[in-house]
Amino acid sequence: MQKITRDQLVSKASELLSNGTVCCVLGWGMGEFDYDVTPTVFNTVEELNNGFVFNDFCGANFSKYLVSKAAKCDGKILVLLKPCDTYSFNQLLTEHRFDREKVYVVGIPCEGMADVSKVKAICGEGILAISSNGDNINVTTLYDENPIVINAADVLAERCVNCKSKKHVAYDELLGDEGEVIESNRFDEVARLEAMSADERFAFWQNELSRCIRCNACRDACPACTCEKCVFDNPNSGVENKSPANSFEEKLFHIIRAYHVAGRCTDCGECSRVCPQNIPLHLLNRKFIKDINEFYGDYQAGEEVGMRAPLVNYTTEDLEPGEVFDRGADNA
Repeated sequence: MQKITRDQLVSKASELLSNGTVCCVLGWGMGEFDYDVTPTVFNTVEELNNGFVFNDFCGANFSKYLVSKAAKCDGKILVLLKPCDTYSFNQLLTEHRFDREKVYVVGIPCEGMADVSKVKAICGEGILAISSNGDNINVTTLYDENPIVINAADVLAERCVNCKSKKHVAYDELLGDEGEVIESNRFDEVARLEAMSADERFAFWQNELSRCIRCNACRDACPACTCEKCVFDNPNSGVENKSPANSFEEKLFHIIRAYHVAGRCTDCGECSRVCPQNIPLHLLNRKFIKDINEFYGDYQAGEEVGMRAPLVNYTTEDLEPGEVFDRGADNA
């Protein structure tokens, strides 16, 4: 698969802006650091030429931003979607979260995005500059006169290492090939956790979730979290903020959130990508996806617009609770 370049994306976006197909572009802009790429709305060709960024750190799934951005756009908004993003796009359309007629989708190929935490594990925290050079990432730090050269494949984000699909399932126009669904080992880590004893699993998640600072980045970035009023924002609930006085985070917050997106999560990995504490939140969602596949048959949320998730589609062949409990007892 040929890598898409910044210039190709700027050229296509500029063309669609200039001919009036779209009125603005949802793309990537530079943040505080080279690896801190941030979703940005560009309104002119000049803004695109001066501020558009595309590199190994453009991992953001733009589907979530359409819920608010598309509604505010006078015409159509151009959104650039990687293959995995298009599943979230379809799922949000199924849930009527934005107007399809106000969005123009350009599908772009993706060979995987880098995880800056993996880069820092190699280079340290003192990163001054990062640039891509073919299959390598060059990192300049405070501590080395010469750039450190890293193989991009060695610092791929986990969701890219275990990519579920290179296929675009939604687009108005494609840059490159449509792509294909690929073999994935994304459930291997879930199976490893399932093989643990109940006490070992509890200890694992207690350790991981205890680092949560309730910044709500996972909730804010998750395409499946689109409620206008979140239950966790209720000041009368007693759980709207992180409390050092109890262990609510370790036991309930993320599990409740995972249940809220069960059957709707497309496994885009945004929750883990944005977590400042590097908690593997995607594993909770993957556990539910794995169970749904085993109980109801293979199902991929967002594969098609209008698909009904097994959890909301009653049939006389539905799983009985006793079967779940029996399996849980066998694994305990």
